[in-house]
Amino acid sequence: MDRIEATYYVETPYPLADAAAVMAGEQSSGTFVAIPGETEALKMQYAARVERMEELETVAASSLSGEQLHFEKYHRGKVTISWSLANFGANLPVLCSTLMGNLYELRQFTGIKLIDIQLPDSYTTHFRGPKFGIEGTAKLISSQAKTPLVGTIIKPSVGLTIEDTADLVRRLAEAGIDFIKDDELMGSTLNSPFADRVHAIMEVLKNHQDKTGKKVMYAFNISDEMDNMLRNYDTIVNAGGSCAMVSLYSVGLTAVKRIADIGQLTIHGHRNGWGMLNRHPLLGVTFSAYQKLWRLAGVDQLHVNGIRNKFWESDESVVKSIKACLAPMEGIRPALPVLSSGQWGGQAIDTFKLTQATDYLYLAGGGIMAHPGGISGGVTGIKQAWEAAVAGLSLEEAMQKYPAVKQAVEKFGGAKS
Repeated sequence: MDRIEATYYVETPYPLADAAAVMAGEQSSGTFVAIPGETEALKMQYAARVERMEELETVAASSLSGEQLHFEKYHRGKVTISWSLANFGANLPVLCSTLMGNLYELRQFTGIKLIDIQLPDSYTTHFRGPKFGIEGTAKLISSQAKTPLVGTIIKPSVGLTIEDTADLVRRLAEAGIDFIKDDELMGSTLNSPFADRVHAIMEVLKNHQDKTGKKVMYAFNISDEMDNMLRNYDTIVNAGGSCAMVSLYSVGLTAVKRIADIGQLTIHGHRNGWGMLNRHPLLGVTFSAYQKLWRLAGVDQLHVNGIRNKFWESDESVVKSIKACLAPMEGIRPALPVLSSGQWGGQAIDTFKLTQATDYLYLAGGGIMAHPGGISGGVTGIKQAWEAAVAGLSLEEAMQKYPAVKQAVEKFGGAKS
């Protein structure tokens, strides 16, 4: 029978094999004592199995608080556990409860982190995944649109009037932007009610489309209670929009899948809150596992941070996240990686060197708005920096060839910014 496998990085003061057996029992048919009804035949079909173990380092102090006992050493290792597909069905919440549920509470562990999930083809076939993905996103903008798509975020995130927001959208569209998004903090405010903002922005973008043939994509943040999310979704559709943004952690897996299943808008998945799930090396979930769940739910565009970003994440981690979004899943499209967080044209060259890919939505806030050449110079500078990257130019060579890139380097401080 096909099985789902999950690999964990764990820390425990007990022998690794004993601790792993507790994990498998807790997350399937077992409890802390033998009980009537838990037959060998039942366990053979439905109990989780420890498939592999790899002993790693031993440390003298625990990573997280555990039992109120003193241990001289704590064992770290990788543990792979599998479950029968019969335990889940096509039920993402139950899958998540199994992979990331009570096992994090087990007293036998002073650290557990989900590293990756292996999903058999017979499981992924139950899900449509991203309806639009990379190519679909580009085609919604223009038949000529190619990645990387260049985008930005409306700032200030809260406080702009509808009129000011619409005017900024107009200026961005005229500058050649491909994509604009609400900030994740922007919902429906007293001075900018959601429906009114959508209609004002889409009027600007429709006028721009009539003139140029290009339909700039705007990701409206519909994150809210479920009924309001559905209402907000319909507002975008009726206004002629093409994209809805959801804060993944805030609204949850089921709400995201419900929205994505409608299939009329591309879904921009904002991962705010992910650092809480990942930042500690021995607690939470890696992006490799995380993105698989959201792709199954149908997210088309997924934030991955960016090279030399303004947050804590290393370039190595960002590159792994990018590659994870683009990695094949049977029957499931890749998600379009969204690069953001302190990006400007200068990171484009290193991003291409590290990944050899251009299938990105490349978001820059200050990198566009604060460019010495204005909004137009900011958009042009980023697009030219990507042209230079693909052509194999260094940042210095790009500066010599493109004035907008040179201005950006002078403003934002070069490769070390």
